[in-house]
Amino acid sequence: MRFLAIALIAMSALAPGPVAAGTYPERNVRLIVPYPPGGNVDTAARIVAEKLQERLGQPFIVDNKAGAGGMIAGEAFAKSDHDGYTLFVGANGPVLFAPLINQREAYSWKRDFIPITAISMTPLLLEVHPKTPARTAKEFFDLVRSEPGKLTMASPGAGTTNHLLSELVQTELGLKWVTVQYRGNAPATNDLIGGQVQFAFDQVSVGLPFIKNGNVRALAVTSPHRLASLPDVPTFAELGYKDFDAQTFTGLFAPANTPPAIISKLHDEMVAVLKDPTVIDKFDKLGAESVPMTPAEFTAYLEHEDAKWTPVVRKANIKAE
Repeated sequence: MRFLAIALIAMSALAPGPVAAGTYPERNVRLIVPYPPGGNVDTAARIVAEKLQERLGQPFIVDNKAGAGGMIAGEAFAKSDHDGYTLFVGANGPVLFAPLINQREAYSWKRDFIPITAISMTPLLLEVHPKTPARTAKEFFDLVRSEPGKLTMASPGAGTTNHLLSELVQTELGLKWVTVQYRGNAPATNDLIGGQVQFAFDQVSVGLPFIKNGNVRALAVTSPHRLASLPDVPTFAELGYKDFDAQTFTGLFAPANTPPAIISKLHDEMVAVLKDPTVIDKFDKLGAESVPMTPAEFTAYLEHEDAKWTPVVRKANIKAE
């Protein structure tokens, strides 16, 4: 009887478990996105979901959970099973700042998230409604200076890169405007197009089609060089505003304690996806860049962004309404 028990233990140790990388995934994988459909993060998630499904033979389903600057999605993700079947496609605000802004440490990316890879980097741009008289960034800043607190900016959420850049610009240039917080890029952009607000700092990937068709006018971009998709729009750096270098990252995360074999497999598959010429082209046409990283590289990047922007959150006393 004793020998039978030993044999059974040995056989079970050799048998592949439910988290073995060789069999993963065996069913649908959910990608939690902290914003509504149509924005920068949602678009990135859908681009990689399609390719992961092609490569791994199982559906990768985008699950949009908007609200509280990404806090709702982040908390749901942090509480999910660590079996590789619930992943998070996050960005600056939901990953780094939402708990601080909501004054509730429901999760911490350092404790509860495993960074797998960055997905994309997207510069921002200053865009205005066509009826706004300013045609350059300087003219716009002069307009704000002449009418402090009168112009209104659309932000996709408290603590987003868009919002933090707005706070940095106001502090650096001594300006003041009204910030209206929305639940994502799409509703913020809709109100900008409709003229309910006068301007926004928006991701190029979101604003580009509306710039092309004349719904909004771009004045400057945060990228280090001019974009091929907007060759006539100057960078903030070339206009003399060298500190306005914000970018929005999107990245893929797994819950803490997810088996290393699954993390490794997801990373390898994501690198293949992000190096796919069709994926590179899709991001390029959106004004974004496909940026695969190792987990260690992505972690180091997050540490840097955390250190750079958390003081801005604290200084501006950004809190959820």
